[in-house]
Amino acid sequence: EKQCWQIVADTQQTQKDVVALRLALTDPAAVDDAISADVAEGSDHLARIMAGADGFQCTAEETVAVHHYANVLFNILRGGVFHDQNRVAAKDFAATIRHCNHRVHDRNRGLLERLPSTLELRELASELARCPDLQLRRLAGEYLPITFGRRHGDPSRPWNRFAIRLQDEYGNPLLSYAGNWRDIFQNWEALAFSFPEFIEHMIAKFVNASTIDGYNPYRIMKEGIDWEVEEPDDPWSYIGYWGDHQIIYLQKLLELSSRFHPARLHSLLREPLFCYANVPYRIKPFGALLEDPKNTVDYDERLAREIDRRVADIGADGKLVLADDDQVYQVNLVEKLLVPLLAKLGNLVVDGGIWLNTQRPEWNDANNALVGHGLSMVTLCYMRRYVEFLAGLIAGQSESFTLSTEVSQWLVETAEALARLRATTGPAPLDPSSRYQALAELGEAAGRYRAAVYQGEGFSGQTEQSVDAIRRLLADALHVIDHSIATNRREDGLFNAYNLMHLDDQALDTESLYPMLEGQVAVLSSGAIAPIDAVAVLEALFDSGIYRPDQRTFMLYPDRKLPSFLEKNRISEEQAAALPFIGQMLARGDERIVLRDADGCCRFSAEFSNVGDLHRELDRLVDDYGREVEAARRPLAALYESVFNHKAFTGRSGTMFGFEGLGSVYWHMVAKLLLAVQENFFDALERDDDTACGRLGALYYRIREGLGFNKTPSEYGAFPTDPYSHTPSHSGAQQPGMTGQVKEEIITRFGELGVVVDSGVARFVPALLRPAEFITRPQSFRYLDVAGKWRSIELPAGSLAFTWCQVPIVYRLDDTRPPTLEILRSDGSRQACAGTELAAESSTELFRRSGAILRLEVFFPRTALFVDPVG
Repeated sequence: EKQCWQIVADTQQTQKDVVALRLALTDPAAVDDAISADVAEGSDHLARIMAGADGFQCTAEETVAVHHYANVLFNILRGGVFHDQNRVAAKDFAATIRHCNHRVHDRNRGLLERLPSTLELRELASELARCPDLQLRRLAGEYLPITFGRRHGDPSRPWNRFAIRLQDEYGNPLLSYAGNWRDIFQNWEALAFSFPEFIEHMIAKFVNASTIDGYNPYRIMKEGIDWEVEEPDDPWSYIGYWGDHQIIYLQKLLELSSRFHPARLHSLLREPLFCYANVPYRIKPFGALLEDPKNTVDYDERLAREIDRRVADIGADGKLVLADDDQVYQVNLVEKLLVPLLAKLGNLVVDGGIWLNTQRPEWNDANNALVGHGLSMVTLCYMRRYVEFLAGLIAGQSESFTLSTEVSQWLVETAEALARLRATTGPAPLDPSSRYQALAELGEAAGRYRAAVYQGEGFSGQTEQSVDAIRRLLADALHVIDHSIATNRREDGLFNAYNLMHLDDQALDTESLYPMLEGQVAVLSSGAIAPIDAVAVLEALFDSGIYRPDQRTFMLYPDRKLPSFLEKNRISEEQAAALPFIGQMLARGDERIVLRDADGCCRFSAEFSNVGDLHRELDRLVDDYGREVEAARRPLAALYESVFNHKAFTGRSGTMFGFEGLGSVYWHMVAKLLLAVQENFFDALERDDDTACGRLGALYYRIREGLGFNKTPSEYGAFPTDPYSHTPSHSGAQQPGMTGQVKEEIITRFGELGVVVDSGVARFVPALLRPAEFITRPQSFRYLDVAGKWRSIELPAGSLAFTWCQVPIVYRLDDTRPPTLEILRSDGSRQACAGTELAAESSTELFRRSGAILRLEVFFPRTALFVDPVG
């Protein structure tokens, strides 16, 4: 109810809509019996939104269907939904072009005014394919007619602004979306599965918002991009790149495009239809990163003012990198896919992970204190999947690619460093000096690139780069990544998620942190281990301290007892005696560095927040102690770090008990684990590995059993079918709806139902679907078709139904016939096909929501379903 009231307050709706929302949530079919026309209209509107995103299912397990409905609802509230199937309103399209770039709009005004008031997306693409203006085609390529998307995030956190804009200032319906980078692209991944025609537009929006130095801004909006600016009066303001999501979220969208539209990415590889965001951040040179890895990004005030001027002059495109002619500088897709990878490789620490040095944390921002000295194996694992995909994407290419000159040089230098690194990398970890040398070569190459493009605020020109050079870089990167993943396998069978780097005079050592759930998810998603090996990781996970038996699920990391206040900041007698300078100061009663408390325990001054404060105090002691200060400086600093071990301080994950803290279940990560296991299950299925399939399937359902919808309200601490952010050890589930869990579970739900897309063809493979899902007595399935009409299907016993691309799919158990797929078309014809694969032409009709297909019925024997080998 609080969520409904929040929606009402933020969208300036009436109290009647609360009733409508609650009614639609609990019983969408009841809109026909609503007590007022207003309530019926509100409920019907929400039901239509839910129908478009395939929120309707009918199975014997009602809680599963209701939970899916809730997931779809919250996925829409986070990322929005497409307004009118695959149709585009020409008025909104033209207004969007005008907002982004007045000049492009004005010179194409005639074309824009000739467009029909409403047209299909593919019709718009066909119309613009003949247009010579590449700037217009770029803007059209990222156009997304989304509505109902919310502004930013979780309303319980004070620095977030929360709003769902449904109307403009004149009360007209508004197509709008806005959200932070982390949230909006993950929710679009699930949305894309129901609206596949927009996948490439999502990819374009993604890469067009990525920066010249290989990162991304903070917020994505229909109107453009936004980044963080430090504000003296706002303690929450800070700058830095949250670059961690680039690789895996982009990778998931690329995979969807490859599966639904196998030819489209290849056609975009050489098309100069993409651009760079011009965020006024400047990452410091490599040497400065080493010197102070927590202070690595400057805000360019001059550039920020110039960007504001450009926005006023040309529109939102003023926030992009411009060419010398003041047009947006455009490049091909290959370049946009290579730059973020090169940026990550520029921070590669072999055997450790990706160095976190852009002042912002990784995927789990509860670990934000790792910034500076932390190394992410999570990102490195996802890079493996990305590199392998890119290698496959260019496998059939023979001609060279046009790249920006500076990017081409960066690629060459990075490839040379990786080739040398591969030649010296064996099964054992690198020695510290070789590890430092590898980082230095890669980091200096990235630094030279940044210096070049920062100085010119762009590129000097373009050049040709051979596809073989790109292929070699990817192959060498994959080898080095696989080596690092292998060396990060722990003795307990798990994998490291994050490590620490220790740098000392051109030698670089790594230190492992405690195991984390996200590290296991990343390696299971990476493709680095075979499905049968994934079983071993999962079994080790259930046996580890990460498992929380009372919730039958996993915490983010093992719980532990925190030391009390007085147990901290203790210097042993041996440590104090080893530093005569401490004794000398204490003998003089000088407690500016170390004091002795009432119990006789030595402690560092409470005035110090970090080792920097220690050094500043030592500077002030020179007048009193002379050269003795410098002699004691390094050992004192080493002692300070050994006492506090600040490098290993992760942030709130190691000090708090809520918000992904100690003892906390973070449901999004559990759902990511569920998806990773499902991916391995289908991988094993393709390999005909029956043993791995059986064990992975059993583990999949064991993990799913721990999710909230399988619990009682008292056990879950909340309404069970609703998704929640996290469950601390001391209370029930917290923060309803605002969790990426919903995206993962929408995808896993379609996987459970056996919906598979490959090479543009839809298949129905219910190998993970359980017999208990099929209804045991006749039932009606009510849904909205693509024409917006309510329809009903009478389902017999032994069947179930769901919608996909807003077309009903009916599964029927039949042991008397071979697997068969029947297509009921809008012209009244019925076509039976052997097997459960929908031909490419019919699959395209389904994906386009053309209305040509009214229903699909799939018949298969009970033996096609999953049966848990352990019952």
